Formats: sequence, C-alpha cells, structure tokens
Amino acid sequence: MTKNVVDTMRERLYRREPVFSFEFFPPKDEKGEETLARSLAELSRLNPAFVSVTCGAGGTTRDRTRDLVSAMQERYDFGVMAHVTAMGYSREELADLVADYRRRGVRNFMALRGDPPRDLPDWVRPPNQAANAREVVEIIRRVAPDVCIGVAGYPEKHPEAPTMEDDLQRLAEKVAAGADFVVTQLFFNNESYFDFVHRARAIGVKVPILPGIMPVTRNGQVERFREMCGVGVPPEFGGLIADPANITDRSVGVSYAAAQCADLLRRGAYGIHFYTLNQSRASHTLYEILRAMGW
Repeated sequence: MTKNVVDTMRERLYRREPVFSFEFFPPKDEKGEETLARSLAELSRLNPAFVSVTCGAGGTTRDRTRDLVSAMQERYDFGVMAHVTAMGYSREELADLVADYRRRGVRNFMALRGDPPRDLPDWVRPPNQAANAREVVEIIRRVAPDVCIGVAGYPEKHPEAPTMEDDLQRLAEKVAAGADFVVTQLFFNNESYFDFVHRARAIGVKVPILPGIMPVTRNGQVERFREMCGVGVPPEFGGLIADPANITDRSVGVSYAAAQCADLLRRGAYGIHFYTLNQSRASHTLYEILRAMGW
C-alpha cells in the first residue's frame, strides 16, 4: 500500500497555482543510485508537486523505471509520474504494465512513443507494438480511465516531423485521445514556447502546456541538444556559453534558466518542469531563486 495520496497532476494544474516538477531517470549502477538518492533527498525538501521517472530507449529500463516509481511512492509525499513508452512492448504488454502501475497506486502517466534501441540502426517496429504516443494514450485511458495522462510537445518541432503544422496536428490527436496536459521539450528561447502555445490553442488544444527547462551546467550540453532535438540558441545565450569557463562556473546557466522561468511564469505558464539529469544542485538553486522571487 502506498502512502502517496496527493492529487493528480491534472488536479494540481487546474488550480492555476504554479506547479513545479522534476524529472529523473533510473540509475544504471551503484554510483548512479547514490547520486539519485542524494538528489531526491535534497529536492524532496522543496516539496515539489510532482516528479517523473523516464523509461530508456527501446524500453530498456522498464523494470528499473517501475521499481523506482514504486519506491518513490512508498517513501515520499509528492506525486510520482511514470513514463510509459510504446517502444519495447507489445500492445498487450503495455496494457498489462499500465494495469500493474495502477494496482501499485500510480495515478499519473507520461505517454510517449519513445526512442528505438540505440544499438539497432536497422530496427523496424514490430506490428504488435503501438505506433505512436496517441496509441499509448488510448491504451492507458482504456485500462485506467481515472488516471491523469501527460504527453510531450515540441516548441521547435519534433526532429522527425516534416513541418511544424504536422507536428501540432499530432499533438492535437494525442489530446483528443485523452491526454490531460502537455510537457514541452526543453528550449532556450521563451518566444518559441509562447508561439507554440498560441498555435496549439488555435487548432483546439486547450489543455495546460507546461514548459520544460534545464539549466546548462556542462560543456557540450547545448551542442548535444542541438543535434538530438534541434533546439535553438538565442544570440544572447550563445554569447554567454561561448566561454567554457561560464559553463564550468554553473551560475551562468542557472541564472539564464532562472530568468527564463521567471518570464514564463509572469506571462502565464502553468508552472515549470525541470529536467534534472539526476543532479540536484542546479535544479535546487534554480528552484530557490524562483521561490525568492515570489513564485
């Protein structure tokens, strides 16, 4: 029996008070487990609304994801959200996974297509596997109609989408299938987020759209983000991170992210979802800065 009886993410978002949440991934080894334990202990003292737990490419961490979600529900009082991906499961296995999560008391899900296995460049989707995130939403909603479901949004377009219009249509389909809210991919230009929200609203997407933010704290991170998801870098931020010493110092990345978050909240964002990479220091500092600003 879990002690986690907090509201669902949907209930928290519709209060229209800023919602702060953190994202973690299952550790790969003992050192990673120690790092995660420290991060959770530190961030739990901030009383976040929610934390989410990712699932690796190809569903490779599904057992570790499930174990971590269960452990966090038993230990902490904040809400826990399980990432559920199409990759690595048949439709039947995915339905069984959702049912098992629900029996464990999980009430919040992030529905994603997921990434194909990284070590199989010629991988082809099996016919019995859900084709996209919309199907994952449909399966979750069918198996557990009472839960809250989040989906991903891409302010600067999903790398595989042919156009922004096509990508927005896929988002609308996920919401029509039963998604309750959207969490965006990280971005560094707030205008990209607000333009994305405006365009989504114009085609009928009315659910809350929560911005995803990550402070840059290591050299090379921005280039990796550019390669992986095509994230844009505003000139003012590009100038700051051109000097490697600024990234090593960490304060530059945290300060830029804090200014981003304050602007997002001031202009009506529902809250902030922090991508932590299992590190607490930068996210903790960023959160404290926002609290000091009155958020």
